[in-house]
Amino acid sequence: MESLDTLLAAHRAYLLGWNIGMAGSPDLPTYRSEVPHAPLNGVLRVRGRAPQDALAEARHRLEGVPRIWWVGPDSDAGTGDALASLGAVQLARMPIMTVAIDEASTAPTPAGLHIVETTDLSEFVPAYARVSGIRPDGIAATMDREKAFSGDGTVIRLAGRLDDGQIAGTAVAWLSHGLLTLYFVGTQPEHRRRGIGTAMTRAALDLARERGIRAAALTSSAAGEPIYRRMGFRTVGTFQLLSF
Repeated sequence: MESLDTLLAAHRAYLLGWNIGMAGSPDLPTYRSEVPHAPLNGVLRVRGRAPQDALAEARHRLEGVPRIWWVGPDSDAGTGDALASLGAVQLARMPIMTVAIDEASTAPTPAGLHIVETTDLSEFVPAYARVSGIRPDGIAATMDREKAFSGDGTVIRLAGRLDDGQIAGTAVAWLSHGLLTLYFVGTQPEHRRRGIGTAMTRAALDLARERGIRAAALTSSAAGEPIYRRMGFRTVGTFQLLSF
């Protein structure tokens, strides 16, 4: 199994792929996509920096866009409490989960679902935007950033299409640091409770294994955590998501 440091480095690499602003130094890396969606702009960690100074510098870099602070095992101990004392509010706690691909449970593909790689962002981005909470007025900017994505790894976009061609499920497979990291795994609301999200995850695991990758990781919402646990993912750390 890959180390926690490797999982965190892969996660930072993916979000930095969205960045078109000043990324900053390793002690305070930030990413700015200009998409009006907080998870696509933010601070990735704080190391060896006084929280008040870090806040001032991050505000300067990220002024004008909604953003979040990822405070996890790669930030200094006590960072979350220090930021809270400066006015930060916790939005969520997200488990960092990982699994050895060969040990993950199998999952059937629901009848009528066809999971394929796609490069058609005109359908793919609106599909995951609807599930992820990206506003309609942010879809064009999201597509622009996807087209210009430049990260230390490979992005593979998977679309789960129904027989009528409609996209019912999405997943982004990020291959970096010898690891698969998953993003934008989601199912359209009208097609939930059919096992589509599980099937999308399993398809990404299979794709990564075909490319010689042996481990996978993700950060999970509260709703998704039981699904990933059933597949064999286990929690190895936690992110606090904070906002000012």
